[in-house]
Amino acid sequence: MQQTYQYGCLILFIPLSVAILLGVGLLLFPTATKKFRRMWSFHSVLLLSIVMLFSMNLSIQQINSNYSYQYVWSWIITNDFSLEFGYLIDPLTSIMSMLITTVGIFVLIYSDNYMAHDQGYLRFFAYMSFFSTSMLGLVTSSNLIQIYIFWELVGMCSYLLIGFWSTRPLAANACQNAFVTNRVGDFGLLLGILGFYWITGSFEFQDLFEIFNDLISNNEVNFLFVTLCAALLFGGAVAKSAQFPLHVWLPDAMEGPTPISALIHAATMVAAGIFLVARLLPLFIVIPSIMNLISLIGIITVLLGATLALAQKDIKRGLAYSTMSQLGYIMLALGMGSYRSALFHLITHAYSKALLFLGSGSVIHSMEGIVGYSPYKNQNMILMGGLRKHVPITKNAFLLGTLSLCGIPPLACFWSKDEIINDTWLYSTIFAIIAWVTAGLTAFYMFRIYLLTFEGHLNVYFTNYSGKQKIPFYSISLWGRGVSKKINKKVRLLAMTDFSFFSKRTYRIDDNGRNMTRPFITIPHFENKKLYSYPYESDNNMLLPLLVLGLFTLFVGFIGIPFNQEGVNADILSKWLTPSINLLHKKLTNSTNWYEFLKDSIFSVSIGYLGIFIASFLYKSPYSSLLNLDLRNSTLKGKGFPSGPLSEKMLKGIYCWSYNRAYIDSFYKRSLTGGTGALAELTHFFDRRVIDGITNGVGFLSFFIGEVLKYVGGGRISSYLFFYLSYVFFCFLIFFITFLTYT
Repeated sequence: MQQTYQYGCLILFIPLSVAILLGVGLLLFPTATKKFRRMWSFHSVLLLSIVMLFSMNLSIQQINSNYSYQYVWSWIITNDFSLEFGYLIDPLTSIMSMLITTVGIFVLIYSDNYMAHDQGYLRFFAYMSFFSTSMLGLVTSSNLIQIYIFWELVGMCSYLLIGFWSTRPLAANACQNAFVTNRVGDFGLLLGILGFYWITGSFEFQDLFEIFNDLISNNEVNFLFVTLCAALLFGGAVAKSAQFPLHVWLPDAMEGPTPISALIHAATMVAAGIFLVARLLPLFIVIPSIMNLISLIGIITVLLGATLALAQKDIKRGLAYSTMSQLGYIMLALGMGSYRSALFHLITHAYSKALLFLGSGSVIHSMEGIVGYSPYKNQNMILMGGLRKHVPITKNAFLLGTLSLCGIPPLACFWSKDEIINDTWLYSTIFAIIAWVTAGLTAFYMFRIYLLTFEGHLNVYFTNYSGKQKIPFYSISLWGRGVSKKINKKVRLLAMTDFSFFSKRTYRIDDNGRNMTRPFITIPHFENKKLYSYPYESDNNMLLPLLVLGLFTLFVGFIGIPFNQEGVNADILSKWLTPSINLLHKKLTNSTNWYEFLKDSIFSVSIGYLGIFIASFLYKSPYSSLLNLDLRNSTLKGKGFPSGPLSEKMLKGIYCWSYNRAYIDSFYKRSLTGGTGALAELTHFFDRRVIDGITNGVGFLSFFIGEVLKYVGGGRISSYLFFYLSYVFFCFLIFFITFLTYT
């Protein structure tokens, strides 16, 4: 077993090879690399699958033996300082590596088709491989310095992938927003790391925890300074996991490709902040004020994220705010010390939300061929509806993820969210009420997203949808050179001649490599093929990840069912986390029986069903004619919220709060952006008028005096002597008057 742990460094270096080979290939052999570009997706999936199998083996060993392993190399050694690099394999590492690799594999398979039309296909897979390497390096780090290095690499990959389509102004602004917001948290993280090194003299986790606990026990440290350093460490997690008040970057990050949203901004990178808090929980747990701060930020984020998701029109932004809210549940659990519940919900939410994001990508993909839709319209749920008839597999997968997020048994998130809510009742009644009400809001806005997207009828008012609009299409050879044709004298179709390992279908791409169309019905002739322009189901290699993630959503919750056998925790998750729980000097207390479990779950399940019922009544019920959306006449036109005399008065305030993002973005724009601009203007005025004014004034005064003296001088020594003596007399007079004044 120990031999297997010794090869843990392979987790980091195996996926890195794809990014290196892609970079070298594009630099030295660009033509050949681009010609066989689709083969790189196969390599990426293959190598990440190897890492997944290795991580799975380590996880099984930990479940069976409760064994952790650390291996380090000396990097810098001096008389006063030493720094080591290495890797740490423990339950937290194995859980995160399993999430990263399993979700990453399905996202890569999905991306092979989703990004097939894009000219940046190779760049996308290079970024994805480098991100996987950085994230795996982060979760296997053995000290704080190593975590910070990979923390910044993960942020860099996020910046590059959010701004992948940098020619779009919205995408360019979104990646800058994410970069600046995360720099605030990262600066705090760096200060916190240096502060704890000053206190303990070590970056290594085990030494850090032992030394710090001894200092606290002996009261040998300034508690105020310790609290400040811990708060700074937590600030890095707040920014990375989009917690209040540094959450503003996450919804804008949806401007990146949808597979990025599924992998980075739902399952892995946003979980980095959760991972950091979980890793440092033995440090935080002895500082009660920090634990209270973590739980407070968590509960605020839970409620804020849910309310901001209520009126979103963009399907991905709605899911982004849902991610923010669910991460708040996890942070709340960590603040309460419910380590097991937090990691349980991290696992279940990761698979459910990845399923939802990939499902939204399939919906977006299906709308691209509709006449009247643009890249900015096909994410708008108000322009959708009735898609259940055209994308039945996507619809069922999305419904499964929706019900899981709603907390409906026996799906994954039911087990974990119910456990967090039950723990909250024991921690704080106010927090428990907020968490319980938010569970109902989650069910409401998630079912609202589902109903607006898949139920009802397709909105023909905006799409000019006619059902059978035929557009000529020319087939493209898979192996030979494609035929370039001009259609309607406007659109030039380019052939794609790349070999595909996951999809045998070829596509047409337009000049800018953005908008792909594909035939719904193919007639086996070289020409005169017909395209029926209405929503279509995605290809098999986009549906396969949905089906597999759907299975995870169905069954992954069973690893943590909190039942016991003869007073001993028997569930897989408890056995998995035993070493970490022991490190916190806590005992697993989630053993219960069927009666207690069912009694505790009644309230959370009932509020979930209530939210679903309200959403169904407002958006689907035949009795809600006054509440149905009227895009032509409503004063809330196109906003995605029910209209009518009664509902408009009751819900307008909530709608404005949600649609305007609780006015937090406006506040930041006025106070921070506007304040910085005003300060810059003031500084510019001071520099131009005062600093430059003094310098220019001295020069102008010298020039003026010189010009005056030029006309005074006549070449006579007596005149010069007269002016000199007059000047001396004037100076002595001023000195004498000043002396008399002060004496």
